Amino acid sequence: MGGIKAVILVGGPSKGTRFRPLSLDDVPKLLFPIAGRPMIYHHIEACSKVKGITEVILLGFFPENQLAAFIDATSKELNVPIRYINEVKVLGTAGGLSRYRDQILSGSPDYVFILHSDICCSFPMQSLLEFHIKHGKTCTIMGMTVEKKEYANQYGCLIRDESTNELLHYAEKPETFVSDCINCGVYCITPAFFDTMAKTSNELQLSMQNVSLEYPEILKKGVEQGRLRLEQDIFVPLAGSGSIVVYPYTGFWRQIKNAGSPVYCQELYLNHYAKTKPEALSKGENITGNVIIHPSATVDPTSKIGPNVYIGPNVKIGKGVRVLNSIILDETEVKDRACILYSIIGWRSEIGFWARIEGIPNYTPFLYSQDKRKGITIFGAGAQANGEIIVSNCIVMPHKQLDRNYNNEIIL
Repeated sequence: MGGIKAVILVGGPSKGTRFRPLSLDDVPKLLFPIAGRPMIYHHIEACSKVKGITEVILLGFFPENQLAAFIDATSKELNVPIRYINEVKVLGTAGGLSRYRDQILSGSPDYVFILHSDICCSFPMQSLLEFHIKHGKTCTIMGMTVEKKEYANQYGCLIRDESTNELLHYAEKPETFVSDCINCGVYCITPAFFDTMAKTSNELQLSMQNVSLEYPEILKKGVEQGRLRLEQDIFVPLAGSGSIVVYPYTGFWRQIKNAGSPVYCQELYLNHYAKTKPEALSKGENITGNVIIHPSATVDPTSKIGPNVYIGPNVKIGKGVRVLNSIILDETEVKDRACILYSIIGWRSEIGFWARIEGIPNYTPFLYSQDKRKGITIFGAGAQANGEIIVSNCIVMPHKQLDRNYNNEIIL
């Protein structure tokens, strides 16, 4: 059969708190809307445009019923088969790929894309594929050079041969500076790479058995239980073996880890839309810059919206409202003269008359460098702000009613 498949590693419900309070609603993180579309829609759309794509597979451990409607609608809209493989347990990025190898390789695809779900970029899949074919290796990693070298060690760092693009060394979040070229979390492989992963996994198990007497707890976790990490357990030992090359990516890129990330990622996507599909952007006398307003939303013409704003389904925006660099989710009401800046307002929330909801932007695109005095203000689902109050740089849990000013607080 041949052709190309794509596997998007979507993970599953997490006990972590980085995406709260947005993850406390019934919407899985991977379906949270960024620039008017669920987070992984951008991945699937890019893959659907590659000539010869035969299937997109979502691999993770979310309950299947949470994704079924999205998969059905997106498959029809983009005219590409989408299938969900529900992992029976947490297996790790490479462990899941290895466990479901036969399902992924059914139909004998010539090439397979692998993408992490929690990233935002332009996804140059066709260019990545052509680069991979040209170099003829079993794996190609998409890498990019960071502007500030001091932040590089927060990611997987790549050292490549400048003339051949071969990966010479890989270090996952090293303690000291290794390279300013980082792993973007997008890969292209040939089916033979599954054999390479299996061989590397076996070698890793043997090496771990040699230290099992001194550190028996190591074997109780990780590789023994089938958990295998693509980056740490596969790329690290394979670097310098001649089997991996690095594709130099020069576009925009950002991780989507914490709850404020969607605002910054939305700006990147909207700027990209302005160049690649301007028809997706809303127009109007009261709109400034790049904005998407759902057709079912009601926006008073005296309001001023934008730039970098998404207004979701059935939202009501009153008279004289100002919205800037924000995401306003379904069925929220923003009453007259309210002001919303650098914020995410959750589903079914209410912002009162003359209220001011604002974040303090921090454009450093790295997860662990956030200034605690700066951040996106986030309202969980059903939260309410009374009229004439100011909420600045706060996280508001779902269904809270705010009746006074708040600054730099987590409101439980």
